[in-house]
Amino acid sequence: MAWLPGGTPLPGKLFVVEGIDGSGKTTQVDLLSKWLLGEGYCLAYSEWNSSSMVKSTTKRGKKKQMLTPLTFSLLHSVDFSDRMERQMLPALKAGAIVVADRYVYTAFARDVARGVSREWVRGVYGFAIKPTVALYFRVPLEESLRRILTGRPELKYYEAGLDLGLSEDPYESFALFQRRILEEYDKIVDEFGLTVIDAALPLVKQQGIVREIIAPHLEGAMRTKPSGWREVLATESLYGRYLDEMVPPRREE
Repeated sequence: MAWLPGGTPLPGKLFVVEGIDGSGKTTQVDLLSKWLLGEGYCLAYSEWNSSSMVKSTTKRGKKKQMLTPLTFSLLHSVDFSDRMERQMLPALKAGAIVVADRYVYTAFARDVARGVSREWVRGVYGFAIKPTVALYFRVPLEESLRRILTGRPELKYYEAGLDLGLSEDPYESFALFQRRILEEYDKIVDEFGLTVIDAALPLVKQQGIVREIIAPHLEGAMRTKPSGWREVLATESLYGRYLDEMVPPRREE
């Protein structure tokens, strides 16, 4: 189960996936989600920096390069708070599974790498729910850079960490910024007990490890009623996000 601050348990399960850019975590999130859906579990998905409440503000700030490290941190905390209240908490209270592509640990790593106080950032996210399992896909910096930069036409200003003045060269700045983030993640692993997975392993091997870790925590999670199309497609390993589009739309009353 997941826990509210103070230790109050929630009936749902919160599975968090973390990692630096190029760790392959998003692919693993997608595979995990498809597996859980295929097994018939009720699943909610939440992605970092995706709240409609602050998306336009963040986009405008990035475009005009107006965001300071502290402003960036505050915007992300508002985004997280909105998603927590509207997406994650209702699902967890109902007993469903929530899969989060990045969680508070992303803020703890990135914001501190940008120079924001470590203690302050942790305090801002003090309302966050404690996850059932938090997975961290650890990848060597060199491998991460190879995956991200191979064939990459251009790095964005904040993505490259150019706002920090580490280097005028976007690629060198990106490498230095990612190194800082990686160092913070190493501290977070010990502090918050993240489960480390070697992201240099073959993709299928990683997913097998993920499922072995997650499986013991699924007992009691809400499941959907089986249906013919769901069973057939799951059996044929065709289950994916697109299946939501096959559910007949509800008629307006």
